[in-house]
Amino acid sequence: MTHPIRKVAVLGAGAMGAAIAAHCANARLDVELLDIIARTGDDRDAVTKAGFERMRKTRPAALMGDDVADRIRLGNFEDNLDRLADADWILEAIVERVEPKQQLMQRVETIANPAAIISSNTSGIPLHTLAEGRSDAFKAHFLGTHFFNPPRYLKLLELIPTDDTDPPVVETMRTFAERVLGKAVVIARDTPDFIANRLGTFAGMQAIRYAFDEGYAIEEVDALTGPLIGRPSTATFRLNDQVGLDISVGVAENLYPLIPADESRDTFEAHPKLKEMLTRNLLGNKSGAGFYKRTERDGKTVFDVVDLETFDYRPAVSPAVPIVQEAQLGGDLAARLRLLMSRADDDRDARYVRDTLLPYLGYASRRVPEISRSLDDVDHAMEWGYGHEAGPFRTWDMLGVRHAAEQMKSLGHQVAAWVETMLAAGTESFYRHENGRDFAYSPVDGTYTPLREDPLAISLDRLRDEGKEIRRNDSASLLDLGDGVLCLEFHSKANSIDAGVREMGVEALRALARDDVVGLVIGNQGRHFCTGANLADLARSVREGRLDDVSTGVDELHELLMGFRFAPKPVVAAPHGETLGGGLEFCLHADRIVAAAEAYLGFAEPGVGLIPAGGGTKEMTRRIVSAAVRLAPETPSL
Repeated sequence: MTHPIRKVAVLGAGAMGAAIAAHCANARLDVELLDIIARTGDDRDAVTKAGFERMRKTRPAALMGDDVADRIRLGNFEDNLDRLADADWILEAIVERVEPKQQLMQRVETIANPAAIISSNTSGIPLHTLAEGRSDAFKAHFLGTHFFNPPRYLKLLELIPTDDTDPPVVETMRTFAERVLGKAVVIARDTPDFIANRLGTFAGMQAIRYAFDEGYAIEEVDALTGPLIGRPSTATFRLNDQVGLDISVGVAENLYPLIPADESRDTFEAHPKLKEMLTRNLLGNKSGAGFYKRTERDGKTVFDVVDLETFDYRPAVSPAVPIVQEAQLGGDLAARLRLLMSRADDDRDARYVRDTLLPYLGYASRRVPEISRSLDDVDHAMEWGYGHEAGPFRTWDMLGVRHAAEQMKSLGHQVAAWVETMLAAGTESFYRHENGRDFAYSPVDGTYTPLREDPLAISLDRLRDEGKEIRRNDSASLLDLGDGVLCLEFHSKANSIDAGVREMGVEALRALARDDVVGLVIGNQGRHFCTGANLADLARSVREGRLDDVSTGVDELHELLMGFRFAPKPVVAAPHGETLGGGLEFCLHADRIVAAAEAYLGFAEPGVGLIPAGGGTKEMTRRIVSAAVRLAPETPSL
């Protein structure tokens, strides 16, 4: 980084400002959190304190520990704006109105260090308007930093440079955000709603409009638009309940007047049924009722669903959607989507997926290069911001670019001119993998460009392409990380522990005995580090009466983990995400644990009346006793 960032000033202690301040404090940065002066009472910092306390009570927690809050110093714009003088990064997160933001920027310029980076977290105001009237030096250090809420848990950060932003400033912020804040960064252009919300709002509003107009039930749509097509389980209507219908509709309607040249802007107008729900205050979770309503019936918590004709509630039902079960047996996301597309003419539910997915893909193509020049950034924005398994262009590649484009046109959906040019030139995919590198098509110059790689990051797939995979079975691999360090990687289903993982662990122990090997890392790059034992295998063994197999598996796990515990070379575990049961036991038997900030480690076994089978209770006891011995006062010898 050309400009080290150690102190951050966040201007605005609302929900987003306070949450961003918390995440900066999580990263061990010193933070100033300021807001307007209180209009009543004796405490001039009351507004800031109220926002800070709301943040401390939010769930899931914004802070990684109570002590982290000590890094945040509170104040107000009247008495404490001078604290900005030594801030390395100043972030504005006040009310979404142009004039107050411009006025605050004017004050900031008079105080800020000339080397400081200044940004706005605005989600809908053009960035260049916020810097109007400021000096060229200010504009060179100014850009947009659009965090997704909650900042601690949602990976996406959109960086939005203006035409005046110095490129080194953008690169400094990108490197800082990735390495210090742990964010996943995309570069967006200064257009309304940037990348993720522009496409996400279109997809959501279009999916709802089609469902209402074609008579699809709410439960039916949510069964079709969740994990089946690579989306979160909140799908369409549960997501709106979670976000708040007033927010979803507000974002869409605020966008409408800002995009007069958008050929699909009518999609952003709220459907009459949505307007009626707003009138009735059916906003979702925040109002107690939305598309779904949580209620108690016969001593159980159940969810009712709104009747869109009467706006009364009826019991939710599990929809009969045979195509869902068939597709789920079809394999990975690409196979499921291809099956749904192939059945759309004959199956009503498959048709819903086709008739909502293809317009979204076409719309994404028409917004490039308007919202971004990079297909990879567009895809990552939807993957990291909305939790999609694949962004629009990776999804399109799964379907076959030419085939899907022909389907779109046959259904009356427009495909971007640059896609037509690409296909006319005989180019059939948006992404390529060649010689161990990934490339994306550039709509700007019609060539493939290598995807950005962090030189400090290790890609296990890249090492595999380079021939660094020493051994492999269906569940695990042993790879050479270089410098004599090996990596034991799990890649079983859900990274669970099975016979294949145990077998590769034994190979890793044998390798540690070699003179040219100096250490082992137990780590992987799956969604979760390890979800524990493969319970399906265990249950099958029990059902079939093969209890000796269960006993043998436990014995093998004991021997393997004790082998790590007393290995002749250092063993380091690098957990992330869910690290449960046996996954935690792998970590506890290592010499060191280097955990990701968002690693969730624990034993689920006691909750069902069992104890961990791999020596976890012994390791927990050893740690408790060892800590007690270290803390105990010395006893004089007699």
